[in-house]
Amino acid sequence: MTKSSKSLWARFLFQDRGIIPTKRLWLVFLLISLLIIVAAIWDISWTWAIMINLVVFCISLLDLLFSPKKNQLTFQRNVAEEFERGLTYSITIDVRNTSRYSFSFRIIDGLPQSFYRPFPLTGHIPKEAIIQIQYDTTAVVRGKYDLEKLYVRYTSMLGLWEKQSTVELPRSVKVIPDLTETKQYLENAQKFLQYEGNKIRRQRSGIGDFSKIRTYVVGDDPRKINWRQTAKLQEVMTNDYEPEHGKYITILIDCGRMMGAELTKGNRLEKSLEAAITVAAAALQKGDYVSVLAFSKEIKVFVPPAKGMSHLQTILQAIYHLDVDAAESNYAVVMQYLESVQKKRSLLLLFSDVRTFLHEESALVYLKRLRQRHLFFMIGVEDQALLMRVNEEPNTIQSAMRKSIAQQQVLLKKREKIKWEKQGLQLIEAPEEKLTVAAVSRYIDIMNQNLL
Repeated sequence: MTKSSKSLWARFLFQDRGIIPTKRLWLVFLLISLLIIVAAIWDISWTWAIMINLVVFCISLLDLLFSPKKNQLTFQRNVAEEFERGLTYSITIDVRNTSRYSFSFRIIDGLPQSFYRPFPLTGHIPKEAIIQIQYDTTAVVRGKYDLEKLYVRYTSMLGLWEKQSTVELPRSVKVIPDLTETKQYLENAQKFLQYEGNKIRRQRSGIGDFSKIRTYVVGDDPRKINWRQTAKLQEVMTNDYEPEHGKYITILIDCGRMMGAELTKGNRLEKSLEAAITVAAAALQKGDYVSVLAFSKEIKVFVPPAKGMSHLQTILQAIYHLDVDAAESNYAVVMQYLESVQKKRSLLLLFSDVRTFLHEESALVYLKRLRQRHLFFMIGVEDQALLMRVNEEPNTIQSAMRKSIAQQQVLLKKREKIKWEKQGLQLIEAPEEKLTVAAVSRYIDIMNQNLL
C-alpha cells in the first residue's frame, strides 16, 4: 500500500483530517444512477448522464458552506488523573460551537485498547452553543497511559458531506490497583475484618498499652469491663488496649512468572498488590514504619521505610505499574538485598506463590539467617484448581487418577510447610476473595502479641 493510499484509508478510519461523503450522498447518487439506467431505455446520451452527475455533485458541495469551520469549534476533555483498575469512571468532553450553523457529530476519543471504548459518540449541537458530552469507561490493565487525540466528524446542514478533524488534547492517566478494600478498612476496620458471618477478627484486648475507654460491644472480653466508668455513666464501658507503635513492616511482593496465574478477577499479582496496599494502610494508620520491596529475578522497586498516611501515596506511585515477569523469582537475591537495607528488626510480609517458594531450598538458608533478626511471614492465594481436583468425585479412571495426583500434591505441600514452620517461618494460603482480610488480620495479631 502506497503512502497516499494509506493516508486516504486513514481518513476513512476516523483519522487525520479531511472531507468525506456521507451515506446520504451515496444514496442520492445511487438513485440518480437508477434513474439514468431507466432513462437509457429512451436512448439518453452519455453527455447528459455525465452532466447530471456533475450538477448534483456541485450542488452538494454548496452544502459545505452551511457547516462550521474548524476554527469555530473548540474541544476540552475532562478526565481524572488516576483510574482504579476495574472501576467505572466518567469522562466529559466540552464542545463549543461559535458558528451560526448547527450540526450533528460523531466523536471517537483516543483511549488505549485496554480501556472500554463506547464509541463513536453521536449527538447534535445547536448554533452558538456549548454542550457537554459524557461517557463511561473502565481500565483493566494498570500502568501509565497518554491520551492524545480526539477524532471528530461533523456533518453539514443537509448531511451530504462530513468534515473530519483531529484535535490534540494531550493528557496522562495512571491506572492504579483497586483500592476498594483499602478504603473499606480505613472507613471501618472492625467491619472490614468480619471474616465469616458474625465472626469478627478483632484485636486482642489487654495486650499492649492502654489506649482509651469505650462502649462495650458484642465480642469484647468481659474481663476488661471498666466497672467504675460503667457505674458512673450507667452504660457498660470497657478498656481498650493497642500495641506499641513505631514497628517496622517490610512488604515483599513477588512479580515472578507464577504470580501471573489467572484468578476469578485479575491474577495473583493484582490481588497481592491490593492486599499489600491495605496492609500498608493499616500499618501506617497505626503509626508503624512501612517499606515495600518488589522483585522477580532481580529487585524491581524498593520504597524505604517511613511513617504517616502520606507515605501510602509514595508506595502507591512506586508500585502501581508493576507487572508479571516471564522469569522465575530469585528469592536468594531479595534475601541478600534485605540483609543490606533492613538493619532494624521488622516484620517481613511476603506475598508470593507458596508452592513455588517451598521448593526454593536456597531461600531457606538465607531465611534462617534473617530469622535471627526479623520475623518472617508469607501469604499466598489458594490454588482453587488443585482443591477442586481433590474434592472431585472419582467416577472414572481418569478422574480417580487426577484426584490421587492432586491429593499427593496437597500432602507434599503440607510436609514442606511443616518443615519450614519448624524453622520459625510462618506460611498460610487464603482464598482470593479473603486474601486482604487474612493479611490484615495476621498483621494485627502479630502486633497485638508484641512479637516484634
